[in-house]
Amino acid sequence: MSGKSKSSSGERKARFTTLSGIPVERLYGPDGVNAKAAEETIGYPGEPPFTRGIYPTMYRGRLWTMRQYAGFGSAAESNQRYRYLLSKGQAGLSVAFDLPTQIGMDSDAPLALGEVGKVGVAIDSLEDMETLFEGIPLENVSTSMTINATAAILLCLYVAVAKKQGANLSQLSGTVQNDILKEYIARGTYIYPVRPAMRIVTDIFSWCRDNLPRWNTISISGYHIREAGSTAIQEVAFTLADGIAYVQAALDAGLSVDEFAPQLSFFFNAHNDLLEEIAKFRAARRLWVHIMKERFQAKDPRSLLLRFHAQTAGSSLTAQQPENNIVRVSIQALAAVLGGCQSLHTNSMDEALALPTEDAALIALRTQQIIAHETGVTNTIDPVAGSYAIEELTNQVEAGAKTYIEKIDALGGMLRAIEAGYVQGEIQKAAYDFQRAVETKEQIVVGVNEFVAEQERAIPLLRINEEIERSQVARLQALRAKRDSNKTKTALAELSRRATDTENLLPAILAAVESLATIGEISDTLRKVFGEYRESVVL
Repeated sequence: MSGKSKSSSGERKARFTTLSGIPVERLYGPDGVNAKAAEETIGYPGEPPFTRGIYPTMYRGRLWTMRQYAGFGSAAESNQRYRYLLSKGQAGLSVAFDLPTQIGMDSDAPLALGEVGKVGVAIDSLEDMETLFEGIPLENVSTSMTINATAAILLCLYVAVAKKQGANLSQLSGTVQNDILKEYIARGTYIYPVRPAMRIVTDIFSWCRDNLPRWNTISISGYHIREAGSTAIQEVAFTLADGIAYVQAALDAGLSVDEFAPQLSFFFNAHNDLLEEIAKFRAARRLWVHIMKERFQAKDPRSLLLRFHAQTAGSSLTAQQPENNIVRVSIQALAAVLGGCQSLHTNSMDEALALPTEDAALIALRTQQIIAHETGVTNTIDPVAGSYAIEELTNQVEAGAKTYIEKIDALGGMLRAIEAGYVQGEIQKAAYDFQRAVETKEQIVVGVNEFVAEQERAIPLLRINEEIERSQVARLQALRAKRDSNKTKTALAELSRRATDTENLLPAILAAVESLATIGEISDTLRKVFGEYRESVVL
């Protein structure tokens, strides 16, 4: 069906749906809202089921943390960008790492050639991490690190830098993404097989409980699931199913639920469909309360809170007419704020073409500041509650996600569902359906399949100098030449011993990074014990 065809009723289309395919009614009214049920399912901010937000005052008390995901080239260059963003009013750091760092390879590994510093900052050792945070007191900032397979190593590098700064570790705050399951589902930067990878996740939970009490030990990520093509309903369902798997793994490792659950956090995509996205965030909070209370018998009220970071949808950005992305990002950010996020990253207009320039990153940050200070939406705690359309969509997202979670339970849980390819297959079907809708113009993408510019305007782009890779490799080789190699070998041998046993890996990883072992060396030590994951083909 063409996007321009009209129905017999004179409306623009015969059928209106959200991006997830939920039918959108012509009009919503009070007949769909049961007053008694609404009190139980909507409630009040700061009270279960937290549909209206997890804090009683929400943004009247404190705005969300404004983070800009940044990292490129060398640690020195990224450090300059961090200082720039902090000087412009950013409240927290969000670190992007290059692909070799993400998959546990040093910058001089053969497979790293051409990738060093390209999609994030190159980090090989403690020296690089010190440079990355030079002049930034870690006790005074909140840092989010988007890292998964090598999360334990990067966390230990961060702790080692903080120790050198003389910081009180109990005051360090931030998040390590540490969500390995979504790598098997949607993203691909895994290293080890699923079960040893899950052991590393729960070792981080346990170690942080005792050493970093303010640190968020995982950011359970629906963002990349959505970027891979899932619907909003699938994003909620698969993210919470991952959360269930992590909680169960921690329980199986001997932790009690209220020891670690208060430090769990989530990471969602903020996409284009404004009403559906707001409903998605509300539904996710409501579902998580029931999961934690009924499935895991959590008693600590903090264990029930679904705290989430949001990032605007990178997959929605277009290389055509890139200035249009400023508008897309503004609407997506508004959805995250109206949905009650705790922190937010806004993408830059040029990210469909390259890493963001300084100017583009500043516009993205200013977008958040304008929403916070000029729109008035932060002046009342929950502007959208009671909207007939919002409440009905919230109910439908919740119901759809529950159905998926029940299917995953029937398959034996998320690990088995991933190993069977079920989750990946569902996402692939949704991605295909969306692409087909774009190709038939049932879904209009401005500047791509409609309202196309006759001639595209060029915009300034950030280019990574090839010298960055050569300099990074030279620094790495100099480090290996000057360090105490016996101390490094001893630390890696202890890590190998712990990996073959059941002892927590984090103390050994911390000792290894402090002995100037590299990310590649630490990862290779674990590869020798755990092996490597091989993806199964889903048809």
